Amino acid sequence: MTLIVYGIPNCGTCKKALKWLEENHVNYEFINTKENPPEKEKIANWVKDLGVKSMRNTSGLSYRALGEEKNSWNDDQWILAFAQDAMLLKRPLFVKNNQAILVGFRANESVKKEKLCN
Repeated sequence: MTLIVYGIPNCGTCKKALKWLEENHVNYEFINTKENPPEKEKIANWVKDLGVKSMRNTSGLSYRALGEEKNSWNDDQWILAFAQDAMLLKRPLFVKNNQAILVGFRANESVKKEKLCN
């Protein structure tokens, strides 16, 4: 039951999360989404687990480049966009047993320990 962490190596939040995982002795596999973008089917499952809104990287250049039409997109349109440009996905994204369990790294310490250490 390995934890899989999706992100990019130069992302500050990803670095912080990986350091936290190591300090808490959590085994993980890191997947660079820039080099290995996730497939549409996988993203669709993550959206079912976490919801599309929580998965949007709203601070990135890719998101800002989308224009106003993104405000009226449905889940299927977001899934397609995520599949076409993995930089639209909030990072890091944590998956355990093929289920997305957490996205981003702003959760409080007890939530992180519950979701990532068990």
